[in-house]
Parts: sequence; C-alpha cells; structure tokens
Amino acid sequence: MQRVNYILVRLMQMVPVVLGITIALFFLIRAIPGDPAVIRLGIRATPEGVANLHRQMGLDKPVLVQYGIFVRDILTLNLGNSIMYNTPASNLIGRRLPITLFLTLYATIISIFITLPTALYAALHKDSPADNLIRGGFMIALGMPDFWVSIILLLIFSLKFNIFPVSGYGDTFPQHFVHLFLPAFALALHQSSWMVRSLRSDIINVVQADYVDFARAKGLQERLVLIRHILRNSLIPTVTILGVNIGYLVGGTVVVEKVFAIPGMGSLMLDAIFSRDYTVVQAVTLYFSAMIILINLATDLMYSVIDPRVTLE
Repeated sequence: MQRVNYILVRLMQMVPVVLGITIALFFLIRAIPGDPAVIRLGIRATPEGVANLHRQMGLDKPVLVQYGIFVRDILTLNLGNSIMYNTPASNLIGRRLPITLFLTLYATIISIFITLPTALYAALHKDSPADNLIRGGFMIALGMPDFWVSIILLLIFSLKFNIFPVSGYGDTFPQHFVHLFLPAFALALHQSSWMVRSLRSDIINVVQADYVDFARAKGLQERLVLIRHILRNSLIPTVTILGVNIGYLVGGTVVVEKVFAIPGMGSLMLDAIFSRDYTVVQAVTLYFSAMIILINLATDLMYSVIDPRVTLE
C-alpha cells in the first residue's frame, strides 16, 4: 500500500512538470524558422493555398488558442495528423516506438554487463596498471560523442570487416539483435563510462566497511561477500546514475538511429524537424518526455528493492 501511495504522489508531482514540457514544446517548435504549410505545398504553394492550409491546420488562430487546442488534444490522446506523411501521428509512433524501446533496453543491458565486472575488477585491484587502464579508457570514452563512436564502429565493423549490417533493423527477432548491436554498443559505451567510475568508487568505500570484515570473519565465501555485502551496498548511487543516463540515452537514440538508418523514433523526430512537421515533433517529444518521467519513477522504486533500509516515505 505504501508503494502505491508513493507512486500516486509522484505522479501528482509530475503534473506541473508535464505542463511545463507542453508549454516549452509548443512555443519552441513555433520558433523554428519556416512555414509548415509552405513546406507541405512545395512548388504548388500560393498565397491562397497557404491561407487555406493555415485554416485547416488551425495556424490562423491566436497562439494561446492554438495552445489550448494542443493541450486538449493531449488530454484526449488525439495527437493529430502528420503534415508530411498525411497520417495520424499516433500510427507513426506506434510503428516506431517498439524499435526505440528495444534499442534503449538493449543498450542498457550491454552497459550493465560492461559496468559490473569492469568496476568490480578495477576496485578490487585499486591503483594497479589494469585499474589505471580501465579508468583512463573510460575517461576517453566519456569524451567521445555518440554519433562519432557510431561512425567509427560503422566504418570498422560494418564496412571494413563486414561483421555487422551497415543499416536497418532486420525482419526477425534474431536479426534485430544483430542489426542493433553496434548502435546499442555505441550508446552503452558512453553510459557505462559514468557508471564504472561511480561503482568503482563506491565499491572501494564499501570494501573498507566493518560489516564486510565481519562477514569474512564469519567464514562466508568470498563470492557471497562480494554479492551480498559489497555489490548490493554499492549499487544505489549507480542505480541513480543509470536512471538519469537512460534519460540521456533515450535522447541519444535520435542521432544514433539516423547514423545507422534505424526506423525508430529518433529518425522520425529528425525527419519531422527538417520538414517542419509540428504534429509529429510534438508527439514524439511528448513520448520521449513520458518515457524519461517513468524511468525516473522506476529508479526511485528500485532503491527500496536493492536496499530494504531505504523507505519510500
């Protein structure tokens, strides 16, 4: 019951956040140069045609009225029709959202598999050549942009050695894993760079704690000491970083999907921005915002799962 109440309170606290997102989104998109009606009509654009399309799209109304309509449509889950594709934005997102979610989950899993053994090894061999190599390597990785890493991986593993496909998503589930490995790894590398540094520092602090010495004195196997006492008590700060970085990772998919020609939400967002497709840009941004809000909520809930001493009050 406590967890349910906590979730309800957190959701209520997110209402002003969502309201702020709608305001920023609505007005920032309209600050982008270019007229969507002119772009849609192309070479057929005439003053009369542009005016008629403005009326159809509601762009002839006052800005505040347009914002009111925008909020009303969100509350009724009516995201409008795409200007470029001439189809409901919800249909476009419905086809592309699973791809981006799969890529995000894939990258998160890879980052966890990179982080746990690497940080544990570096912490247990503090100041050794291997530790210095790990810290230096991830420091360099931290400064490399996702799109640059994506291009390098594409050139080496797709074009030079032909190990992974150059682009696309694949048709079957096994093909999805192969096609998305390089983009997921590019995203995971940056995310794990933050997590390795954090987890290594926390493990070093926990190893020196009295309860770890007591656990060893009781005769517990070293594997159990590492899992039950060292890793578990070191994970909470890393879970926080993981939750925050998943939000950044969701944003990172925008560029990475474009580099690898993945038909996900990110490439849809960029195409919509270039074509001034207000409806799709708004819809995709709202979905990205909702994903980040839910990820932050899930991160808070994970605290009490990892460490029962952490309450939700």
